[in-house]
Amino acid sequence: MKSISRITGRHAGMIGKTIIFLLLAVFYLETIYAQEKKSINAASLPPRMEIPNTQILKMTSAIVGQEYDLYVHLPRNYGNKEQKYPVLYLLDAQWDFPLVTAIFGSQFYDGFLPGIVIVGITWGGKSPNHDSLRARDLTPTNAATLRQSGGAPKFLSFIKKELLPFIESQYRVSNDRTLMGSSFGGLFTLYALFAETELFQRYVLTSPAVGWNNEVIYAFEKNYAEKKSSLPVRLFMAVGELEGVADFQKFVEQLKARNYQGLSLQTRILENTGHSGTKAEGYTRGLQFVFARPSLTLAPAVLAQYAGVYQFNPETRIVISTESDHLVVQGPNNEKMALHAETENDFYIPGQYLFVHFKKDTAGKISGFQLEQFAGEVFVQKTSSSK
Repeated sequence: MKSISRITGRHAGMIGKTIIFLLLAVFYLETIYAQEKKSINAASLPPRMEIPNTQILKMTSAIVGQEYDLYVHLPRNYGNKEQKYPVLYLLDAQWDFPLVTAIFGSQFYDGFLPGIVIVGITWGGKSPNHDSLRARDLTPTNAATLRQSGGAPKFLSFIKKELLPFIESQYRVSNDRTLMGSSFGGLFTLYALFAETELFQRYVLTSPAVGWNNEVIYAFEKNYAEKKSSLPVRLFMAVGELEGVADFQKFVEQLKARNYQGLSLQTRILENTGHSGTKAEGYTRGLQFVFARPSLTLAPAVLAQYAGVYQFNPETRIVISTESDHLVVQGPNNEKMALHAETENDFYIPGQYLFVHFKKDTAGKISGFQLEQFAGEVFVQKTSSSK
């Protein structure tokens, strides 16, 4: 016993010295690091990457009792003081705001989207637990597996009574509103569709949690269908091929079976895509669909008045002719492109930021067209009614 005691004491002394040495070494390294960090001039650090045309606002909801951060993105043409803009309200902005602003930029440049204001909603306060808070705010009913769940009615009331009036008082926006979300956000988007249909005209969602709490979303849809036969919205839904396709398709078939009047519905199963990956393609295709411009069939007499030669500049002329039931534009390189009619006077080329608005003179004859491209606008005069 004595030998064991002596060995134990000797080792204890060695361990104590080792710990003291390590503590001194760590203190020394931390001191050196702090000195080096302090000596770095903040001006020499690389600039932070920020998203252009964005703002961060904070508001506290009296209804929910929660502070929210609002990420706002303004379109490049927001400087037009006379124009009001549609609004896209994005859920889970803490993850998806950079993605959606990037999608908007590319789709706006390609002519698929108008200028819109994007409002991303996320949770504020000190070190918010996004997983817990979204499970609270984005689920319509309480489930025993998540004690905090079931806060969607309050969250939707916050959006209706506090958020929308606030945004509409701060920015030049119209009441043309889109709601977008994924997973729990997709579930909430469907809940909002049936609970407060008139709040939004366009709904974009991916990977919705339709199985939540024993498929309770079916009860909300059934309750709506018992009261109304119309659902006048544009709705896009997508799911990944590698996730719950059967549950998704089951809900889609339920919607189709209702034959809601006014419902414009498009759905997609995204190839080789999992749960989180549906956002990039799903949001892109969804925005293209819900903001799709009409492609009208106009009477031959209406189209014929636009046919002729137009002088873009002294060196360049443009020929517009009719083919079948549409207009065709031919430039200096002789390439032909079909013009799609958005109205009787407004035309566009899909996939390009190119819009044509025909104008008439005082005699009611076509005098030319206003050409809008990404770089700007110019009036192109009509010089003759034939080649």
